[in-house]
Amino acid sequence: MKLFCGVDEAGRGPLAGPVYAAAVILDPARPISGLADSKKLSEKKRLSLEAMIREQALSWSIATASVEEIDTLNILQASLLAMKRAIESLAVVPAEIAVDGLHCPDVSIPSKAIVEGDSLIAEISAASILAKTARDAFMLELHQIHPEYGFDRHKGYPTRAHLEALDRHGPCIFHRKSFSPVRKRLG
Repeated sequence: MKLFCGVDEAGRGPLAGPVYAAAVILDPARPISGLADSKKLSEKKRLSLEAMIREQALSWSIATASVEEIDTLNILQASLLAMKRAIESLAVVPAEIAVDGLHCPDVSIPSKAIVEGDSLIAEISAASILAKTARDAFMLELHQIHPEYGFDRHKGYPTRAHLEALDRHGPCIFHRKSFSPVRKRLG
């Protein structure tokens, strides 16, 4: 049986926090119903599917690239680095990889990029869900440390409330200083 891996990231657009990536090899003998692009699912449905993916997938992995790596490399390269880390952390080596989007990480396994793959391929949908739920959980933890920014509500995205909090408090160490709205507020 040729093992196929789906890869996706979460958190390219936010002004704060790491970028997350997940790699998932689903078990054909244990299909998971309801997989879809994580952005199109309710939080409750994402969490329910996350538990099933973690339990039923043949192999899965979640990795990150830090705020420092994002600021040093740029968000695209940091996303690809997180994807590479997720793939290389799998307990099982797949024969082929499908990545959501336009770019593939630099790995030795044959890979293809698929635009809107998170809506088309179950393995990428599963990776999308794992990356999103892991990043959201991190942002809730970050909210406990820095409640003044409202990370529990916007997860670091540049909402009006987040930009107003940046104006009031300035950036914290978890903000991406290479992103224009943060850079402008550094003085």
